[in-house]
Amino acid sequence: MTSSDGYLLANRQREAGQRFDAFASLFDPTTFRHLEELGIGPGLRCWEVGAGGTSVVAWLADRVGPTGKVVATDIDTSRLAAVALPPVEVRVHDVGAEEPPEEGFDLVHARLVLVHVPDRQRALHHMIKALRPGGRLLIEDADPALQPLACPDEHGPEQRLANRLRQGFRGLLAERGADLSYGRKLPRLLREAGLQEVEADVRFPLTSPACTALESATVRQIRDRLVAAGLATDEDIDRHLANVEAGGMDLATAPMISAWGRKAAS
Repeated sequence: MTSSDGYLLANRQREAGQRFDAFASLFDPTTFRHLEELGIGPGLRCWEVGAGGTSVVAWLADRVGPTGKVVATDIDTSRLAAVALPPVEVRVHDVGAEEPPEEGFDLVHARLVLVHVPDRQRALHHMIKALRPGGRLLIEDADPALQPLACPDEHGPEQRLANRLRQGFRGLLAERGADLSYGRKLPRLLREAGLQEVEADVRFPLTSPACTALESATVRQIRDRLVAAGLATDEDIDRHLANVEAGGMDLATAPMISAWGRKAAS
């Protein structure tokens, strides 16, 4: 992430941990599958950008073992203390503003990071610069504009309210510099940056306990911002949270697009 007083989803907020847990349930299987296919194993050097939570860092540490290295960076590393043991090094770092913490990485990975970074082009350049020749880059980011609804099946007042609040959330993100259609651009951007063997796929969760948990935690985390901006009332939000808790709503996330490629050998 990049430092900003206007960032909506700060790691130190109470709901952040609930959101990280939901993201892990929703997206870790896809992330781990890609990392396995990229050949992550003993002795490799990895940079986890905008780590936030611990699940991916812990997985990488287990795979690279004591002869490898995992550098985990974020602008707020407060939730990474549990994994700050060899082979993991935790560092405060702003990928959009600062040079890479090191170079010569076998893998650089970022999930749900670049969509929020104002200078995405510079951040991507830093990540590619950090790779050794032949190293792999895996970027996974959301595309809220590709599927903008909380409830794609908008068949009643509960779903209409959920979609109105999701629209307000997207507006707040856009005001703070998020690119809501960034995910779909990743394959092209990796090719234009000179990466080889570029591929991509997409994960689109719809209806699961993790989707429900993510929706509840996110709305609680941005509640004050929605009300202050006149996008919802406290009564709207209380009613929506009650609807979510009652179950029966087919809640969706934005599609997560994963794109990967290899840095050319020197």
